Amino acid sequence: MSYCVNCGVELDSSLNRCPLCNIPVINPAAPREKLLDESSTATFPEKKGQVEEINRHDLGLLISIVLGGTAFSSLMLNLFVIRGSWWSLLIIGACVVLFFLVFPALIYTKTPIYVSLLFDGLSLVLYLYFISLVTVSKTWFFGLAVPVVVLVMILVLIFVWLLRSFKVTMLTSGLYFFTETALLCVGLELLIDRYQGFDLKIFWSAIVLTVCAVIDSALITVLSRRRLRDAVRKRLHF
Repeated sequence: MSYCVNCGVELDSSLNRCPLCNIPVINPAAPREKLLDESSTATFPEKKGQVEEINRHDLGLLISIVLGGTAFSSLMLNLFVIRGSWWSLLIIGACVVLFFLVFPALIYTKTPIYVSLLFDGLSLVLYLYFISLVTVSKTWFFGLAVPVVVLVMILVLIFVWLLRSFKVTMLTSGLYFFTETALLCVGLELLIDRYQGFDLKIFWSAIVLTVCAVIDSALITVLSRRRLRDAVRKRLHF
């Protein structure tokens, strides 16, 4: 009576392999050369299976169909079933924004990044306009929403231009980021004051501006000193 050395199942004396796990049946009394030869037999395939990668264009087409179907279904439900307000515009606007985020990444990968960002901003403005259509007051759209989106898009375009036009390091990226964060906060407060009819002055954004100015000063100092810059990179491993 013998047993499998791998799974322990009882084996018939006529078997050469285990019927359960397919491990070769090893006879301890066999010559050493035969044992080595039998034990070296591959039990499982050595070649790793690979799953075929999903085509980006097909995935983009699928997502586009899903978004288009969702927008169309919402519109039909709003027109014929659930009436009373144009709630479907919120879903349609969200689908439009998601489509313009997916389009350059999956469908048309050769879209220039500046064009892609421009369409992202326009789709966001359209979504906010749809929101204004279902709200009581629409003054906030042109008075605050559009200027804020324009400000954000300008800063994003400048940030991308800086990253693409100059040598990018962790330190320079941090310098650009904190500078634009300060500008964004100051711009937001001034736009809010303008919309509410207040005097244009900075209050809470001055705190952010001060913190970012201190950080930028430190980054500029590090960038301007080669030894200090190299020491920081070695200690922070970048």
